[in-house]
Amino acid sequence: MKSRYINGRGAQQNTANHFSKNAFVKEHIEGIDEPEDIAPVRQIFVENARGIVNKVNSPDLNLMYSMNPYQGCEHGCIYCYARNSHEYWGYSAGLDFESKIIVKKNAPILLERHFQNKNWKPAPISLSGNTDCYQPLEREYKLTRQLLQVCLKYGNPVGIISKNSLILRDLDILQDLAAENLVHFYGSITTIDEKLRQKMEPRTTTAANRFKVLKELSEAGIPTGVMMAPIIPGLNNYEIPQVLKRAAEHGAQNAGYNIVRLNGSIKILFDDWLRKNFPDRADKVWRQICDVHGGTVNDSTWGRRMKGDGPVAEAIAQMFAVCKRRFFGTLSLPPYRLDKFRSNGNLTLF
Repeated sequence: MKSRYINGRGAQQNTANHFSKNAFVKEHIEGIDEPEDIAPVRQIFVENARGIVNKVNSPDLNLMYSMNPYQGCEHGCIYCYARNSHEYWGYSAGLDFESKIIVKKNAPILLERHFQNKNWKPAPISLSGNTDCYQPLEREYKLTRQLLQVCLKYGNPVGIISKNSLILRDLDILQDLAAENLVHFYGSITTIDEKLRQKMEPRTTTAANRFKVLKELSEAGIPTGVMMAPIIPGLNNYEIPQVLKRAAEHGAQNAGYNIVRLNGSIKILFDDWLRKNFPDRADKVWRQICDVHGGTVNDSTWGRRMKGDGPVAEAIAQMFAVCKRRFFGTLSLPPYRLDKFRSNGNLTLF
């Protein structure tokens, strides 16, 4: 029996959880009570987290911190590196990641306590380093907005990366942060091919809307950049010139990229997705991904894992560098101000 394709979802299955001793298997289709080829219904789990600011110890990213008010992401991007982290919560990196969303409802309170700690030295915090802080549930919970308010109150710099136009809702707070050089925004734009976006990032806003976000934020004085991540050889690498050109035309001041790497369960999910959506070039795309990672689809070597290695990776790097020079010139985002931090711990927003 051939499974139907689940429209509106990136993953088409639930992969096994590497931390579980037991797993569901389908040995006899007639013994399955619930069909697997039906899109799962969203489930929300409210969590009282113990902390919200995470130190990122990665030589690729220098010293940085991140905070993630949500775990799991409805955007459903098939390549998302955050999928594997959903297994720590006992779920699958596949459909579970897109439908079982964990909400850290006490995140703003935890951030304020973090800033009140006498040992905290002001540093930029990335929002989000894992899942999108402006995914659909943000409309209801407004955790990202509250976190930005806390950053503004204490004068701590914050960086934001998102695929969602919901960020425009918080323009008032962003302008106040920008007035003190406390915020950077990177719009994640991987493709301008709407058919590819619908398959690869099924529940995200369109590229046209993402360019609109860049324009409106930049015109409002918010330092903006574009992040083309991931670049997937054979799927979207040829779009580098157009993405950077249009981003620059819409006010972006900087551009960055990463090459796709398929670690953990993402390897299984992406392979399944690729062969179902692009059977005519699946083998070619797979081989090129292997080419940039030394013969496999994932390379964990520091300093090489993000940009890849070899002729394909070098060609992508050269194209990106040429386009960045052409469209951005000497533009760059202004440095964060770290001297604006105010440790007024006796006040509270909550």
